[in-house]
Amino acid sequence: MGRPVLDSDREASAADRVVLLLVPLLIGSAVAVALGVYGRLHTPTGIAVSVAGFSSPQTVKVWLASGSALFALLQLASALVMYGKVRWIAAPRWIGAAHRWSGRVAFLLSIPVAVHCLYALGVQSYDTRVLVHSMVGCLFFGAFTAKMLLLARRGLPGWALPLAGGVVFTALVTMWLTSSLWFFTTVGVQF
Repeated sequence: MGRPVLDSDREASAADRVVLLLVPLLIGSAVAVALGVYGRLHTPTGIAVSVAGFSSPQTVKVWLASGSALFALLQLASALVMYGKVRWIAAPRWIGAAHRWSGRVAFLLSIPVAVHCLYALGVQSYDTRVLVHSMVGCLFFGAFTAKMLLLARRGLPGWALPLAGGVVFTALVTMWLTSSLWFFTTVGVQF
């Protein structure tokens, strides 16, 4: 016969769950704040990522960001299928791998964009669109860090990973809307 479950045991398990969530959230927050502080204090160089075949570093940035957003959409679709939210599609065996790889590609495409934004431009606030883009960019990398740390943890509440993934996805789409879409509608579609 086991020992009875005490209220202190329930509190300890609830406290453990809070720690499971709190540590990754604090680390992710530290990443977001560190990027924001660096971007604000760093003197922008104007030097940007450039790739042969593109007309300017800005076009490289908007196309890489667009590719990242496209892979983020694939990740959202695969997550919805994996978790049974699209009832008319049975989850194939490869959907987990497709989900992981679409997320990896989306993140890898975002790195040169972030380097361009932080190093060449810094965190700017001269208009609302640019301020939102700067802040959400920092949020994206902080939320991504927290999500990756949460993935390695067992015993999380069922809502934790979908919420973290939703924040990462929403931040990435917001960054795309405030940069690439703005560029395409203001300057035009260029390569």
